Amino acid sequence: MLLLATVVALVWVNSPWSDSYKDLWQTKITIGPSGFDLSKAAILWVNDGLMAIFFFVVGLEIKREILVGQLSSPRAAAVPVFAAVGGMAVPALIYAMFTVGTPSIDGWGIPMATDIAFALGILALIGSRAPISLKIFLTALAIVDDLGAVLVIALFFTDQISVTSLIVAVVFVVLLFGANFAGIRNPLVFFILSFCLWVAFLQSGVHPTLAGVIAAMAIPSKKLIDDQQFLTRLQDISTQFRTVARGQKERVEHHRQRVFGELESAAAHAASPMSRLEHLLHPWVAFMIMPVFALANAGLEIDTSTIQSMDDRISLGVIFGLAIGKPIGVVLFTWLAIRLGVGTLPVGLNWRVITGGGFLAGIGFTMSLFISRLALDNEGDVDVAKAGILVASVVSALIGSILLVQNGRSTKKRQSG
Repeated sequence: MLLLATVVALVWVNSPWSDSYKDLWQTKITIGPSGFDLSKAAILWVNDGLMAIFFFVVGLEIKREILVGQLSSPRAAAVPVFAAVGGMAVPALIYAMFTVGTPSIDGWGIPMATDIAFALGILALIGSRAPISLKIFLTALAIVDDLGAVLVIALFFTDQISVTSLIVAVVFVVLLFGANFAGIRNPLVFFILSFCLWVAFLQSGVHPTLAGVIAAMAIPSKKLIDDQQFLTRLQDISTQFRTVARGQKERVEHHRQRVFGELESAAAHAASPMSRLEHLLHPWVAFMIMPVFALANAGLEIDTSTIQSMDDRISLGVIFGLAIGKPIGVVLFTWLAIRLGVGTLPVGLNWRVITGGGFLAGIGFTMSLFISRLALDNEGDVDVAKAGILVASVVSALIGSILLVQNGRSTKKRQSG
């Protein structure tokens, strides 16, 4: 879906109907009653609104990984954390080397990002030739990478701060965490408070997508009943269902619905609101929000000036940062983590696989596009960065795929031999 949306955007903006593409995303959309309404261009509703939901899911993933996932154990987390730090620091330094002394150095955050959706999509196409441990490693790396992107946005890409709106935002943060500690589990309460937090951030000058991450951290992660209690309730419900099934025909349907209601309640209590929301929102993010974001932001007019811009400092910094800096940073800092003894190489991975994974991490795409719009003021500079992001992402995907396919073939040969 991401790839299809990207292709559609590129074809559309380079077609005779390119004006309709630009007009669509600049169309003003207003919501809310008069006097309390919000009016923004469509592209800003995508980048500030829909992306807040994306970052909300990112926040849920970060919280899950810290509580029960790859980042819950310091030793297990050490290698992907080191790899992520290297994968952010080296590309940023390479970009800075190309743009030092120019205003475009503000875009140093562009090549730091990893588009995990595209990276995992490539792994899915490669199939069994890439070890499953690489998917786990890349996912943990991308979670830390996303956390780094959140910090970069919060610290460096905020507008002039409105203290009043920021105080209001803090109040809603307190209410969100207070609702958690009070034992409230109704999703509607958290939705209303999260929306109010988003509006407060929107008015404060802090980028509103950060509201998504903060709200996610306040979502309850504890289950109301444990697995053993759930099994006990399932047995009781199963017994009730057998009794109902043997009852009189005209009364069966009513009792069946009551039993089904108890089953739904038990299932809801056995899963935390955090995991339920992540499971509910993930398809919407993957199949609607991210493709719409790509459609709105990937449109790049390709002409002679675009080709000439490939030797621009911005595009070179992005290309070398993503396609070269990412794999160097990931491999070097992974080696450093192992050398220092803070972690071990995950089972099933070797240095060729780590290098291939490092190149896949160089597929910046959606996150890089997002940060480029925050970091660069000039629309022409954004287009130059966009061209670099597209080139770097394609190169990274191709090299990473070739390395992993070759590793899969050599592994098969050794096993058959």
